[in-house]
Amino acid sequence: MTTTNSTWIADWNPEDEKFWNATGKAIALRNLIWSIVAEHLGFSIWLIWSIVATKLPQAGFHYSTDQLFQLVALPGLIGALMRFPYTFAVTTFGGRNWTIISASVLFIPTLALAYFVTKPDTPFATMALVAALAGLGGGNFASSMANISFFYPDRMKGWALGLNAAGGNIGVSTVQLLVPLLMGLGIINLYRGTPGPGGIYLQNAGLMWLVPLAVAVFGAIVFMNNLASARSNFKAQLATVGRKHTWIMSYIYIGTFGSFIGYSAAFPLLIKTQFPSVTVAIAFLGPMVGSLSRPLGGLLADKIGGAIMTFWNFIVMGAATIGVMYFINVKDFSGFLAMFLVLFVATGIGNGSTYRMIPSIFREEKLREAKGTGEAGRAAALKSASVESAAALGFIGAIGACGGYFIPRGFGASIAATGSPHLALEIYLAFYATCLALTWWYYLRKGSVATSTSSLAQARV
Repeated sequence: MTTTNSTWIADWNPEDEKFWNATGKAIALRNLIWSIVAEHLGFSIWLIWSIVATKLPQAGFHYSTDQLFQLVALPGLIGALMRFPYTFAVTTFGGRNWTIISASVLFIPTLALAYFVTKPDTPFATMALVAALAGLGGGNFASSMANISFFYPDRMKGWALGLNAAGGNIGVSTVQLLVPLLMGLGIINLYRGTPGPGGIYLQNAGLMWLVPLAVAVFGAIVFMNNLASARSNFKAQLATVGRKHTWIMSYIYIGTFGSFIGYSAAFPLLIKTQFPSVTVAIAFLGPMVGSLSRPLGGLLADKIGGAIMTFWNFIVMGAATIGVMYFINVKDFSGFLAMFLVLFVATGIGNGSTYRMIPSIFREEKLREAKGTGEAGRAAALKSASVESAAALGFIGAIGACGGYFIPRGFGASIAATGSPHLALEIYLAFYATCLALTWWYYLRKGSVATSTSSLAQARV
């Protein structure tokens, strides 16, 4: 029987179908919904500078192209670093409690942005610090995914994590669609202010999130729960760092999620530098299709296997990267956009499929370690696997998020050095080849750790 107080739930057992159908499903769905709301806003604020940076010259700021790419990249770096403590926060403070805290701190980067973008004489170092604060939004993903992984049974983790991630990821598309529109409007007194030298209300890019953030905090307070079963000490979670597959999957996840968040951050500015006559407002299409395809990746991984999906995604990503390079050379925007959309779809599917692999890998390793210890040993192994896989999801997500820094910085450095993003794309292509090789070697080839164990072989992860 599940016991609760106003915020905490004890005796949570989603693997018990009777409990799940009677009680667990409704509670898990309610927490998933508000987790998505908070994570969506986190992603939106994390990527807000992908659009703001493109408008700074129009607003009177005199930063170089490379400096603008740095403003786009810095939130990616800070967001990646913040994911490490955010991962462990759920099992320390509780999922509901941490959602309230992590959503509340996002008032800091939004208000700082709203203030400093109205001052064109702001030194670059100061503006870089303001941009870095947006990285606080990037940490939300790690805590959100770790939290939701505790609510759902193993058979549904791919779907639940994919949906949770997609709801957050699409925040990138939201910010790239809405911010250009609202920067041209003085909607109400709260948002109006004074337009900058370029006639745009650049401060709206920060102020527009104040009410949604208040709603997210309220929803987390009223509708979310903490799970007593999700409590764990830091040492137990840190054990995941010593596992080989944590590092292998981190590397692979840079290729999928790192590409998604990195390309999402760089796409508007890349369009502006390579196709100056095209409006950057169209950039939202990339993150949108990448976000919407993520649940599909999780669903297909549940059905046919995460490793197979991930393997073929890297092939598609490599082909699309070659296509992007070609159409940049011939200055064909339609082809460039089409290839990038294919690339975004592949990153989305790959995000879902790689994340589905992680709980299965840890579950299988723990069950192998508990072999011969009876039902009590099996139960203890499953609980330990749940804790370690949640920690691994956050840790791997943190490493993967580094792509949000390296890809924009790579484009900026490549353009500064050669006048073209071609060199950066060649490096990304070579990286995808290594990810493809690792996926095959460890999770698909005959005799690999995955195919040599019964449950992983059946799941094909």
